[in-house]
Amino acid sequence: MEYIRLSRGLFDSNCYILIDNNECAIIDAGVEAQQIMEVLQDKGLTARYIILTHGHLDHIHHVDAIQKATGAEICLHEEELELYANNAYNGYDMFPMITPHEHPKPHRLLKHGDRLPFGQGELEIIHTPGHSQGSISVLWGNQLFTGDTLFAQSVGRTDLYGGSGRKILESIRNRLYTLPEDCTVHPGHGGSTTIGYEREHNPYA
Repeated sequence: MEYIRLSRGLFDSNCYILIDNNECAIIDAGVEAQQIMEVLQDKGLTARYIILTHGHLDHIHHVDAIQKATGAEICLHEEELELYANNAYNGYDMFPMITPHEHPKPHRLLKHGDRLPFGQGELEIIHTPGHSQGSISVLWGNQLFTGDTLFAQSVGRTDLYGGSGRKILESIRNRLYTLPEDCTVHPGHGGSTTIGYEREHNPYA
């Protein structure tokens, strides 16, 4: 088990490539497909999933090109479909200088508690609404990929469509902070942290 972080996505969003044996799962699609394909070709990997933690443009912008290049299955929470498909909600209308790419229909709609077979284990889907209604975190062993829900000493904004300050705190406190303190947190922007550190030091949650 290993992962690679590509951190030069749209608006400095992170993309993660999770690797187990010869297959990989891609979390978020803010980086260009070429960057991802260079990793896959170098390591001889087959992409199984493209998991979108939520539907904002900096996490979905290149999903069409990545899916076409890899043939991977696009996965999105069922409550995120409206935001994902509507440019008035997902951020494109706020940034008219960014030309929207096609938003392919997801192959799989996720729910809280879903477990996706992957390599020798599985990926657990944790529904963490608040940044958006269908935001998710992905748990892989002791590694947690939180999208824009939980950051190092911060939390995601809640003033966009579908956001809720109450829900994001409930998600973090009731679904993320209950994980082991040594669980490593990999957010959608910025560097990694741990659950234990955030429980003690995060001023927002």
